[in-house]
Amino acid sequence: MSIKHNPPLERPSWIVKCERLDLELGRWLNFCSVWPLVCQPFRLISRLGDGLIWYTVFLLLPLMFGWAGLMLTLQLAVSGLFCTWIYLLLKRSTSRLRPCDASDAIQARMPPLDKYSFPSGHTLHAVAFSTLLIAALPSLAPWLLGFTLLIALSRLVLGLHYPSDVLVGALLGWLLARLSLAIHLPLPL
Repeated sequence: MSIKHNPPLERPSWIVKCERLDLELGRWLNFCSVWPLVCQPFRLISRLGDGLIWYTVFLLLPLMFGWAGLMLTLQLAVSGLFCTWIYLLLKRSTSRLRPCDASDAIQARMPPLDKYSFPSGHTLHAVAFSTLLIAALPSLAPWLLGFTLLIALSRLVLGLHYPSDVLVGALLGWLLARLSLAIHLPLPL
């Protein structure tokens, strides 16, 4: 008796087109990294997005704003832990290879922190933290938005993420920050 196997499911054409667009846009952005004047600043920005900037902010808020700063730091820390949990859950369940591992056309310009790409944890955290900080310190919005956009772009230019990884990371970060704000609005600083 032979075992019958179901034929592999054919993916809808729109998914195939989106994946192709994702790869092509990622390849184009990664090509920009061949120039050291582009690559080096994005490496630095990406490293800052590893957490260094955010941990520094966590330490400075209570020193600068007292109790209200401490409460905001706690909100940022709890939100960050929840973001990390969601991010790890999605990374492990989707197991999407990084574009630099899935395509010879994309080169990693720095070593990734882990194996999988979906979603972009750097972008998720940057958007979540920036959204929360802007709610408390709206005057910092231009700086925070600019830095967050540079972090997201760095992940693409360095060949570590597909554009869809970054977009979903940004959406999740914003949604999780909005959830945090719905639970507890920070005191204006």
